[in-house]
Amino acid sequence: MSALFDAPGEAQWHRLPFALAWKRRTSLVVGSLVVLALLGMAAVAFPQARTWLAVAVAVELVLTAWRWWLIGRWVRNFGFAEREDDLWVVSGAMLRRMTVVPYGRMQLVDVAQGPLDRLFGIASVQLHTASASTDAHIPGLRPDDAARLRDQLTELGAAELSGL
Repeated sequence: MSALFDAPGEAQWHRLPFALAWKRRTSLVVGSLVVLALLGMAAVAFPQARTWLAVAVAVELVLTAWRWWLIGRWVRNFGFAEREDDLWVVSGAMLRRMTVVPYGRMQLVDVAQGPLDRLFGIASVQLHTASASTDAHIPGLRPDDAARLRDQLTELGAAELSGL
């Protein structure tokens, strides 16, 4: 990472477990198999278009491989750092992004865990702030880390608001 995306001050980046990559890759493969099945049915229904359908299959396979690689890179690059007054979130595989959320601006901390998340043992934390453009989302945390982060952010947010 470049200095632009280095951890702030004494803080360290917390990285996501790679289970998030496997969850997203599973969804990718299932979606790709559906597309390939539809292309296969189209090849049976329209034999005169098999050449174009073969090209579509090749394109789908190349795109799936590229997205597979991109998911791994995105998960490796995602991180968050908790500081005394704010939370820093960095993400992005090709387009890097850093968001800084002051604890005093937080209005709501949301924790979610869908069926696939439960299967892979992960949960997501969503921070809602006074400005919709500075909301932060931290996907793929272990459930105990998500609960700890939720409690800590709620406590710090309340403490910051009481100082206003």
